[in-house]
Amino acid sequence: MRNDHFRWTGVGCALLGAALTALVVAQWQPLLAYDERVARDLHAHAVAHPGVTRLMRVLSDWVWDPWTMRALAAAACALLWWRGDRGRALTVALVTVAASVLQQGLKALVGRERPVWPDPVDSAHYAAYPSGHALTATVVCGLLLWLLHRPARGVVPVAWVVTAWVVAVVSVLGVGFTRVYLGVHWPSDVLAGWLLGVALVAVAASVPVRERGCDPVER
Repeated sequence: MRNDHFRWTGVGCALLGAALTALVVAQWQPLLAYDERVARDLHAHAVAHPGVTRLMRVLSDWVWDPWTMRALAAAACALLWWRGDRGRALTVALVTVAASVLQQGLKALVGRERPVWPDPVDSAHYAAYPSGHALTATVVCGLLLWLLHRPARGVVPVAWVVTAWVVAVVSVLGVGFTRVYLGVHWPSDVLAGWLLGVALVAVAASVPVRERGCDPVER
């Protein structure tokens, strides 16, 4: 039953992501107007508050950077492999790689231009859609939460679970905000990253993983 919940969540987010992609490709004016209005207002604030902008750049470029997130995923894979939990180690590795492939593939296919400002406060490479920062953070944080709730290693203290959820939610929402605030993404780029990231994690969580010496378990 739990697997079905994950599966339908993944399918739902994937469909929403596909619909959003279609609107971006079709250049649906209400969406573009909203993107431009929000991006313009946040950029104006970033230009007027350099101290806040510096903090946002540290968070975006170092704390929540995709390579930082991938390093966390790699560390989780190594620990799982060392403990003999190779099924979940492979799941984390494959989903993290799939997120990178999906991100770059959509950037190439959609080819959306990033915002252009006369007074930029940051810069970024490749196309805008979807946000790689948002997608990678969602996938890695989602996978780590999934590992935290796995039944194979006993009960995790409630305080740890609450802390992990708070850190994950703040990281995912926070990195999306920084990308728009710094003027390198449109809001819909970030939303697409979130939707596609949840879809990947939910579908992965719906597939039973065989524990070493055990039958497949429901997750």
